[in-house]
Amino acid sequence: MSASRLLLVCWAALATLSVCTVVLGHAQANTGLSIAILLVAVGKAWLIAERFMEMRHAPRLWRLLMLSWAGVLATVVGLTLVLLR
Repeated sequence: MSASRLLLVCWAALATLSVCTVVLGHAQANTGLSIAILLVAVGKAWLIAERFMEMRHAPRLWRLLMLSWAGVLATVVGLTLVLLR
């Protein structure tokens, strides 16, 4: 797959995931739905880091830091949602 085609597919996936978060955000708020929104956000972060930033070719440490940051944030926010309800 050519680079421009790959970026177009990534852009379409990011747009779809963004629409998904908006649709989920307008639904009835509950803990399960909030966790689903966080998982979609982590998926978007992974797609941005791996494809747009091309971190898949970077050293392991940088990839680990970039990919784990979204997971750490989602975990902290998710725990906050669960513990405060």
